[in-house]
Amino acid sequence: MLDITRRIYPGVPVWPGDTPYSYQLTAQIAQGDSVNVGKITTTTHLGTHLDAPWHYVDTGEKLESVPLSVLVGPCRVVDARGQKALSVAFLKGVELAERSLFFTGQPNDWADFPHHFMHVEPEAARYLAGQGVRLFGTDCPSVDPLTSKDLPGHKAFAQAGVYILEGLALEGVPAGTYELLALPLRLEGADAAPVRAILR
Repeated sequence: MLDITRRIYPGVPVWPGDTPYSYQLTAQIAQGDSVNVGKITTTTHLGTHLDAPWHYVDTGEKLESVPLSVLVGPCRVVDARGQKALSVAFLKGVELAERSLFFTGQPNDWADFPHHFMHVEPEAARYLAGQGVRLFGTDCPSVDPLTSKDLPGHKAFAQAGVYILEGLALEGVPAGTYELLALPLRLEGADAAPVRAILR
């Protein structure tokens, strides 16, 4: 099995202005408590995470409505290094699957949050859907540029019925066919959740 989940640790980079990750002990055996217990404070878009359509479309599905069948099954890892924007022209030259994950060259550990990364052209999102893709995965933190406010890539995926998995750790994973398991926390009514993503 290949773990394609980003590490979560104090100081892990998050989207600029979003809630940083924090882990604190609320009970400690060393201080006389019977157990060690911690609490976490963070964004729902931490590291490797699944977007629910409600994140970018106010009438979209919330997290609990994302079907598990989309998140488990055969997938294809595509080498997309060198692409500033994912285009139809590029996609026509690669093999796709119902679950397609794109390695753009992002390192598995970010020293700082990336400000420049591959985004997805709306026409490419529609093309992917037309090819039977139901889950789009990327090692980037978003399918739209960092400064985008209208989120055309996200909205094109929503209109096409394709779910989005962001922040994968694909460095060192050869392009090819795998089985994907990418299960989010079961957060009712949420816009997103961290995911433990595995390739087998």
